[in-house]
Amino acid sequence: MTPAVSLLRRFDTHRLIPSKYNEGGDSVLTRIADDDAHLADIFDLDNATNDRLMAENDRLPGIGIDELVFGIPYFRIVNAAFCHAHPLGSRFNGPDRGAWYAALELETAQAEVAFHKSVELAECGWQDAEITYDDYLADFSAEFHDLRGDARFADCLAAGSYLAAQDMAQRLLAEGSLGIVYPSVRAAGGTCLACFRPALVMNVRKSQTYRFTWAGTAQPEVATLVVR
Repeated sequence: MTPAVSLLRRFDTHRLIPSKYNEGGDSVLTRIADDDAHLADIFDLDNATNDRLMAENDRLPGIGIDELVFGIPYFRIVNAAFCHAHPLGSRFNGPDRGAWYAALELETAQAEVAFHKSVELAECGWQDAEITYDDYLADFSAEFHDLRGDARFADCLAAGSYLAAQDMAQRLLAEGSLGIVYPSVRAAGGTCLACFRPALVMNVRKSQTYRFTWAGTAQPEVATLVVR
């Protein structure tokens, strides 16, 4: 089965990324360096194993340099989404190649981030945490495979398994798919997008910053920190 294709034209989609990856921020490596020389050595070691840098030098098997973007605002943020895949993959990508996941609504993006980070914290045995996220807006105008309202693909939206979704996404990617638009699994009524192609992530800019605070509960409190 192959999902139907729909034209999606949407401005200001939301992708929340931890502020520690802010292009203008200080690297977390500065916290463990004894001096500038030590920091330079650590950077060399980190760069040697950085998947984004490897891809930008055409040394990553999951995505080629011909697909990455350069010379536009936040191009490193865009490329990183495709180069730094989760070791187990995500809903619509495997471990070798990531995707640009975004939500059409801010509340949906926040719910998705809150769920996945809560699971991660629970696995680590942490009950308290405070993390800031930057909201990166992006515009899209392309035809994506559409799972909305199609009961045939209910297994691809399973709350506890990505197996069916990853299998379908791998097939669609090989057939040239641009990505998948689908109902959010973590926010009722929300809509998410998994874009497979870096060049389609347009007009990226940073919006607000949010602080997520977990205090012994799975659901964090969310506060707006910065309006840009």
